[in-house]
Amino acid sequence: MVGCELLNSKCSSYSSNLHFFILCLILAYHTILTLNGEKSRVDCSVFPNYQHCINHPAGVQDLDCFSRNDNVGYMRCVWKPGKHTSNKKYTLIIETYYISKNTTFCERYNLTEPSITNIGIYSKRVITAKIFENSESTNCTKAVFRGSTNSLLRCGPPQSVTFRRHSGNLDINVIWQPEDRKVKDYIVRYKTLNSRSWNEVQFQKGSGCVVQNLNSSLAYNVQINCVTNTKCLQCPPSETYTIPSELIMQPEIKKCQDNDVAEMEGKRRIFLTWKFYAEEQNNSYYVDIEKASGEGPRERMNTPKPEITLILSYSAFYVHIGAFNNVSTSPAVSKIITERKDVPSFRDRRLNVTVHNNTAFTVYWEDDLIKTYTCYCLEWKKRGQKAKYKSFYENEKNNWTISNSAERLEPYERYTVTLHTRPYKSTCGLKRVNDSESTYGSTQFYFIEGTPLSAPNISGNVTLNSVMLQWLPIPEEDIRGFLLGYTIHYMESLSSGTETNITVDPELNHYQLEDLKSGTAYEVQVSGFTQAGAGVRSTSYHFSINHQEPFDLSLKLRGIITTFAVVITVLIFGPAIIKRTKIIVWPSIPNPGKSNAMQKIEGTCELELLESINTLKVEEWDTNSLQIVEKEAVISANMLPLLDTSEDRGDSAQMTSNWIQRDTEDVTGGIPPGAITCSNTPQTDLHGSPFAFSSEYTTMEIFNRLMPQGIPGNTDVNQAEESEFEGTDWTVVKPGMDYIRQFSTSPTLDSELSSFL
Repeated sequence: MVGCELLNSKCSSYSSNLHFFILCLILAYHTILTLNGEKSRVDCSVFPNYQHCINHPAGVQDLDCFSRNDNVGYMRCVWKPGKHTSNKKYTLIIETYYISKNTTFCERYNLTEPSITNIGIYSKRVITAKIFENSESTNCTKAVFRGSTNSLLRCGPPQSVTFRRHSGNLDINVIWQPEDRKVKDYIVRYKTLNSRSWNEVQFQKGSGCVVQNLNSSLAYNVQINCVTNTKCLQCPPSETYTIPSELIMQPEIKKCQDNDVAEMEGKRRIFLTWKFYAEEQNNSYYVDIEKASGEGPRERMNTPKPEITLILSYSAFYVHIGAFNNVSTSPAVSKIITERKDVPSFRDRRLNVTVHNNTAFTVYWEDDLIKTYTCYCLEWKKRGQKAKYKSFYENEKNNWTISNSAERLEPYERYTVTLHTRPYKSTCGLKRVNDSESTYGSTQFYFIEGTPLSAPNISGNVTLNSVMLQWLPIPEEDIRGFLLGYTIHYMESLSSGTETNITVDPELNHYQLEDLKSGTAYEVQVSGFTQAGAGVRSTSYHFSINHQEPFDLSLKLRGIITTFAVVITVLIFGPAIIKRTKIIVWPSIPNPGKSNAMQKIEGTCELELLESINTLKVEEWDTNSLQIVEKEAVISANMLPLLDTSEDRGDSAQMTSNWIQRDTEDVTGGIPPGAITCSNTPQTDLHGSPFAFSSEYTTMEIFNRLMPQGIPGNTDVNQAEESEFEGTDWTVVKPGMDYIRQFSTSPTLDSELSSFL
């Protein structure tokens, strides 16, 4: 090493002198130790200048040197390590400049930690500190600090700071380090997150620190530093604290489920969920639970989710739920977990009570619980008041006496007493609230019973010889004892007869009085009774059983005869009426306008018909009937009787007769030559003919079945054949047609056709 070589050279020059030689050996030994250990103070020129080390953002930085009031005359230096390597070695060189002597000396420290203390300093000096990280490496970085030894005395920053927001205020609790005892005042600087300007408030050390008039919905940045004085020349600010916004909303309970725990008798599972509408501002939730009787402790549980499951006894509890973060707590929402009353085990009379006086009573339980439990708790209360409690230890008998109670028992008041068992073996007070006890049983008792102060309100429904009475139960506060039943008092009004009393169970609220006299007025009252006796009666309820008229046999007989006549009439004329209605409303013949065959022949027949009508119009012939028949097949009139299947033969014959009569009249009036008629043979009387149609259209299906198979469907008939068969009535039928049209002889229709042409 350079320093060692320099010292050795000096010592050798004085080797002639033994004393100087020994002194040089000691100095060289001390120099070697200090160079390999903590420090070395020599001329600055003997140290390398580490010119290859540079300032780099990822390297060592923020070198700071200062002194404290508890260690005046010494300095400490701290810095932040670099980020590029994990194995770091530091070289600290401190240059001290003597202002009066204009001289400089250096101290070097080889370190592995990013701080050093107890560096001796002198007043009226100027120091320059240089820190080199991994000085032997090519990646060496450095940081530099300069300052006067007279201004290195520092106070702060605070050791710890806690914040609390409420009602628009910010409470700050500042704890200073022990060496900062010279701090007298400090400054709180604050601003909103998006603001650039700071607000400052000065406080005296030891006094309360409250920053007021803040916006509860905004977050703030806060810094704290001391106020400089002669003993605190430096007051650096603390780190910047971020204060979240204040929690001002309370959660909203969404669900509260109360279910039995099958495997744990006397316990229930309470499942609570809630909603907090400022979830981004809170860190977690707290749930405080306590017994409604006031027995401690009040247990607090924290949960990160807005839900919790509790295992509780059948006693009443208070639950308080709120949100919190590191600076504020929201208002709590409270929920009362009511006590269980309708429990099947409570009806087993597991508990019995003997009242001694107004300050003492004994509770007995049937089962031998002392084999399992030794810690118990009794709770008793009257209706509408807070429960009293007594926890006790019992391992010998199955009863416990409450004596010298601070609250005296009142007469005519109903009390409820409940026994809880606890799994503890020594101290029987609650260790916690959740899952800490189970309910064994509950019962009710009176110190002194009385008679009911009020009566039910009665109403009734009167029938021919009875009345259905109904009433509302007596209010519990008016019973003043255990209700054993109701008494119904009734008698005839305006009569000095005896009164009839009927007793019913206390669970009933109705009763039917039967076998009452017709035409009689009655008076009814109802009262309740306890072990102490009957209570007051209700207001009288008056009703009358109406007089029944004698049975009118003639009126009944007339009604029966009328009904019988209507039934016979319907049976006789009903089928014919239904049949006629069916024919009118639902005809059996389909609509020919929708027939496929009718669509095919519609064009040809319509043209022929119109041509014939036109001819008649031109020649000014008068006719009331016109029928066009296409002669393609001939069927003998002797075969027509076989086609008669109509049920309405009479109607059809009459219709045919009218048609023939009109044609005959037309013929009498003269037929012009060349006219087309519906028949080329003399007309015969068709009244007796079986060939009759029930309506305007007749299906051709029947004709096609009975036509001779040898007759072709579309054979033209010449004039010779007509003369050969003269005297025979032929009906010409086209098998391809589905219907035969019987034209109406209405003059109105004729006029309409004429106007159409």
